[in-house]
Amino acid sequence: MVFLQENCMTLVWLVLLIVFLIIEIITVGLTSIWAAGGALVAMLLSLLHIPTGWQIAAFLLVTAILLYFTRPFAMKIINSKREKTNYEGIIGKTIRIVERVDNIAQTGMAVVNGQEWTVRGASDDEILEAGTLAKVVNISGVKLIVKKYEED
Repeated sequence: MVFLQENCMTLVWLVLLIVFLIIEIITVGLTSIWAAGGALVAMLLSLLHIPTGWQIAAFLLVTAILLYFTRPFAMKIINSKREKTNYEGIIGKTIRIVERVDNIAQTGMAVVNGQEWTVRGASDDEILEAGTLAKVVNISGVKLIVKKYEED
C-alpha cells in the first residue's frame, strides 16, 4: 500500500511539473518556472521514498527560494531587452509646438513621431507660441505636459 502511495505521489509531481512547464511555455513571461523547479525536487524526493509531508515542504521551500533569488535577476535580463513604449520614449524629448499652448484657453498641439498630441504647459501662466521648442516633462492621460525648451 505504501509503495502505491509513493508511486502515486511521483506521478502527481510529474503531472504538476508538466503543467507548470506548459503554463511557462504558453505565457512566455516567467510565471511558473519556479514552481516547476519545486515540483522537480519534490518528484526526486518521491523517487527516493521520502515521506509526502517532506515532499510538499521541499516543493514550497524550493519554489520560494527560486522565486526570491532568481526572479529579480531574471526580470533585469528580460527588461533590459524591452523597448520603450511610445509613452516612455516621449518623456524628455524636445518637440516643436504646432498650435499655441495655453492652459487657460485649453489649446495646444504638437506632432511627435508622426502622431498629433494635445499639449498643455507645465504651469498655467506659461504660453508657448506655435513654432517654439518645448521639452516633454510628463504625460497626463492623452496630453503631453511640456515646459519651454532651454538649452543646458
